[in-house]
Amino acid sequence: MNNCFSILAFVLCLNIASAQREPDRIYMDDIKTVKLFQQNDQQSIPLIRLGSSDQLELHFDDLIGYPRNFFYTYQLCNADWTPALLNPFDYIRGFVQNRLSQYRASSIALTRYVHYQTLLPDRSAMPTKSGNYLLKVFLDGDTSKLAFTKRLMIVDDRVNIGARIAQPFNNSLIRTHQKLQVTVATKDLNIMSPQQQTKLVIIQNNRWDDAAVGLQPAFIRNNVLEYNGEQDALFPAGKEYRWADLRSFRFSSDRIDKIDKESQPNRISIKPDLVRIDLRYAFFNDRNGWNEITTTESINPWWQGDYAYVDFILVPPGAKPIAGKDVFITGEFTGNRAGDSALMEFDAGKGIYKKTLFLKQGYYSYNYVTKEKNQKNGKSDPSLTEGNYWETENEYMVLFYFRPLSGRHDELVGITRLNSRNLNSGF
Repeated sequence: MNNCFSILAFVLCLNIASAQREPDRIYMDDIKTVKLFQQNDQQSIPLIRLGSSDQLELHFDDLIGYPRNFFYTYQLCNADWTPALLNPFDYIRGFVQNRLSQYRASSIALTRYVHYQTLLPDRSAMPTKSGNYLLKVFLDGDTSKLAFTKRLMIVDDRVNIGARIAQPFNNSLIRTHQKLQVTVATKDLNIMSPQQQTKLVIIQNNRWDDAAVGLQPAFIRNNVLEYNGEQDALFPAGKEYRWADLRSFRFSSDRIDKIDKESQPNRISIKPDLVRIDLRYAFFNDRNGWNEITTTESINPWWQGDYAYVDFILVPPGAKPIAGKDVFITGEFTGNRAGDSALMEFDAGKGIYKKTLFLKQGYYSYNYVTKEKNQKNGKSDPSLTEGNYWETENEYMVLFYFRPLSGRHDELVGITRLNSRNLNSGF
C-alpha cells in the first residue's frame, strides 16, 4: 500500500512538473488580482522561515461569478526555478493537494466575482525543506487545469550575508548604474566546490526577469565567499516609479484624467506619461512596483472593491515609435516582467503607446521599459523611457543557495535585503 501511494505521488509530481510553463503567471482569463504576501503586509515578498510560524496570505478573484473547486499544491524547485525531481512526500508533510474552502461573493461592487483567500502553509500541507517553491492553483483536483502559479521561498538561515551598493568604476556607468558587492560567511556548510555547490541570485525591485544569476566568487578566504566582479551584479538604476491612485472610482485622484461612469465596468484614463530621460532626477517616496488593494469608500477591499478598465498612455519623443524597440509597462500588476501581458501598442494616428488593463481598486506603481523588437528573452532597459540615475532608490534582495554533495535540490540557506538609500546590509 505504501509503495502504491509513493508511485501515485511521484506520478502526480511529474504531471505537475509537465504542467509548469512559467513561474508567476495566470493561465485562466477569469482569474484576476492574484496576490501572495507575508501576513498583513501587501508590499512584501512571499518568504517564510523554515520551521517557523510565519504565514502568507493568498488572495485572488474569479470573474466567472460563481464558486468553483480550486485546489493548490507545492512544487519544489531549484535555484533557477526548474522542478526538483523529488517525490512530493519528500518535501510536503500531509496532503499533496488541498482545497481552497474560504471564499466570498463580491458585494457592493458592480463587477461580479468570487474572492478566494487562505493562509499558507496550512497544517495539513506543510513544506519541510528550504528552497524555491511554486504554489500551483488548479481546478477540480486536475493539475492540467492550471489557474495560476506564484513563487514563494522558504529559507533556512545557515549563512551570514553582507551586501553593499557601490558606484561602478566604469566612467560610462558611474552615474547611471548601481553595483552590488556581496560577502557570504558560509559557517559550517561543507562546501567542497563553491562553483558547483553554491548559487547567488540578486534581484532588483522583485524583478525576476532581470535578476543577476550565474555569479562566481571573486575571492575565497576560508569559509568566506566574496562576490565583487565589476560586471557581475550591475543594475541600471532607473528612476523612481510612477503611480496611479485608483482607490476611488467616484473622485479623481491627481493622476486620473477622466472616469467614464456611464460604461460598466467604468473606464478610467490615466493622464498621459512623458518619457523622462531628459528630466532632472527628483527623489520622492515610491513603492518600487508594488501595488496595494485598498479603497477609500468600503470596509473590505478584497470583496467590496470594484474593477475598471484603465488606459495607460506613454507619449514618445516626436510622437514617433522608439526605433527597433518594444515598450512594456511593468509593475506587480503585470507580473513584474516585460512579457506579453505588459506589451504596449503604438497608435500611429495619435503618436502614443497605449495599454488597457482590467484593474481592481487600489494603489499601483509602475514604470516603462524597452526590449529589442520581438525579443522574448533578455533583460529590459529603462534608459530610453525613464532614464538611469545613480541616486535612484531601489530595493535589492540577495539569495544564497547551497546543494550538499548528496543533495537533489538547491537549498535556500541565506537571504538579505537592502535599499540603495541605506547602501549596505549585514556589514
